[in-house]
Amino acid sequence: MHFLDFEKPIAELEGKIEELRHLSDADEINIAEEVGRLQQKVEKQLKAVYAKLTPWQKAQVARHPDRPHCLDYIKALFTDFTPLAGDRLYAEDHALVGGLARFRGEPVVVVGQEKGHDTDTRLKHNFGMVRPEGYRKAQRLMELADRFHLPVLTLVDTAGAYPGVGAEERGQSEAIARTIEKGLNLKVPMVTCVIGEGGSGGAIAIATGNVVMMLEHSIYSVISPEGCAGILWRSGDMAQQAAEALRLTAQDLLEFKVIDEIVAEPMGGAHRDRSLTFQRVGDSIERHLTDLLTLEGGILRARRREKFLAMGRQGLS
Repeated sequence: MHFLDFEKPIAELEGKIEELRHLSDADEINIAEEVGRLQQKVEKQLKAVYAKLTPWQKAQVARHPDRPHCLDYIKALFTDFTPLAGDRLYAEDHALVGGLARFRGEPVVVVGQEKGHDTDTRLKHNFGMVRPEGYRKAQRLMELADRFHLPVLTLVDTAGAYPGVGAEERGQSEAIARTIEKGLNLKVPMVTCVIGEGGSGGAIAIATGNVVMMLEHSIYSVISPEGCAGILWRSGDMAQQAAEALRLTAQDLLEFKVIDEIVAEPMGGAHRDRSLTFQRVGDSIERHLTDLLTLEGGILRARRREKFLAMGRQGLS
């Protein structure tokens, strides 16, 4: 397992546990009692460390290389997933995945950003940074959902939209704006969960949900800490201070009423117990979706639009 800088004491303890297990296998020594004692220490350390994470540390957890990504959630929570590709205008964008599926028996459209887990998949999915054709694909999927009265479930995990010259030439900002507009105009339920990073317009493009949830150690912000530090202080070394100032944690955003719910992660982060993470996210989605499915389309649209307009009013008051 990959350990973050602030997890060094935990890494040392888990290293000792691994050494003892190897000794036990080689010499047939029973060290269960010692392993149990060290395991208790690990759990105590995890609890102590994760109870007081700084915003910058939360950003690191949200980007953890072992953290489950969009396709992991799709595999765990959805059945009969049929991916749909292309925007019918330019190309296929692998950074944004989506298609038809069943969520606990309910037919839905699922859309999300995929970062990839290793070098090959990260390059294939462009590290989760979506190009204009990806957002236009999202629009196409939302239109499909509206036409066939299917709920839309979105999984957000991106550092931001792809900032390359080609993306700008093909209308990146227009594609994001149109996707936001399409999401706000849907007459079907839309539930969003930020599972890792929620970066800038690249995230909000598919985050215009009737309900917006965040995992406990995910982040959601107008800009990355590094980007903010580069603009304000002309130095990436100030990223930690920028993270503090941005108020990007799930706890901050719940307080500001930007999101509706925080989904608790297993102790030590979502990557330490994927099955439990998937179960909790799935249960939260099901609970909200059950409520939303009882509402008429016009009401869903009106409430969603009012929800996002209210954020601006709160900021001005």
